[in-house]
Amino acid sequence: MRDIANRFPENPLLSPKDLSASNDQFQVICLLNPGVFVYENKIWLIVRVAENIAQKEGSIFFPIVDETGEIEILEILLDDPHLIANDARVINYKGNDYLTTLSHLRLLSSDNGIRFQEPEDYSILSGIGPLEKFGIEDCRVSKIGATYHLTYTAVSNNGVGVGLRTTTNWKDFDQKGMIFPPHNKDCAIFEELINGKYYALHRPSSKEIGGNYIWIAESPDGLHWGNHQCIIKTRENHWDSARVGAGAAPIKTEHGWLEIYHGANAENFYCLGAFLMDLDNPSKVISRTVEPIMVPTEVYETNGFFGGVVFTNGHIIDGDRLTIYYGAADEFVCGAHFSIKEILSLLE
Repeated sequence: MRDIANRFPENPLLSPKDLSASNDQFQVICLLNPGVFVYENKIWLIVRVAENIAQKEGSIFFPIVDETGEIEILEILLDDPHLIANDARVINYKGNDYLTTLSHLRLLSSDNGIRFQEPEDYSILSGIGPLEKFGIEDCRVSKIGATYHLTYTAVSNNGVGVGLRTTTNWKDFDQKGMIFPPHNKDCAIFEELINGKYYALHRPSSKEIGGNYIWIAESPDGLHWGNHQCIIKTRENHWDSARVGAGAAPIKTEHGWLEIYHGANAENFYCLGAFLMDLDNPSKVISRTVEPIMVPTEVYETNGFFGGVVFTNGHIIDGDRLTIYYGAADEFVCGAHFSIKEILSLLE
């Protein structure tokens, strides 16, 4: 499989040791999948920070947010017959799924796009309410006019859906609630209206019929979504045979809307690919890469909390240069440069 990524020699840019935990009880386990945006002439990341408390032999601990917004720590004995704990990310207890970590979103800024610091006067974004009690994850940022739209994965015992918050100054946020109900994630809103409508890519999930495919929806106001259409499916015997999902907001080119997406096979090996949508009718897919444009090859991509993963939902565009910030092995934040023209040349 061909890889055209020019990785930053400074990778990983961020590791769990680089950020402090949100309180003295927790420890940072992973940094994942940052959203990316430009604000006040700086490059910003909105990083998913996954935390847990120190484990002790014979038990498993995991945090949740209770109905009042307070963090509650649950403890289960490892020899409990009702416990299924064969995945580092999710456990099942008495028929209910729980995450092994609790995620929030953290803002970091950089003058050069390589060295990131956490400003003191910007707050942590945490889950709010019963639909976010297991945390919020994998934020994508789309700027429309002067407003930044934050779409993120909201997790609770009700399932996994898409939440939306908006801001103009990154200090005051308007919580819009859940715009795509469970089970749904990987939502990226286009950064301009098309024929007077908002458009968004999203990923409903199905365990029985269908699959984990990329869909497109339209909206008159960015809150109420309809005319859903499935546009990208998994491909048997390919690198994206098990699931696909959108990355960041689509990139407008003269040839169409270019989307960088992730795909995985049955072995949970995650790569990046691309597809192109029609400028006036983005529900029409024009072309798609056959081989991935990025494959987990570096040690920090193949070894970590969940190895064999490159996953992006944020980028910066400068002419032909596309700078993708991505999560590696579900533990590190990294960067890579691409040529947009080169990606377009690989579409078939």
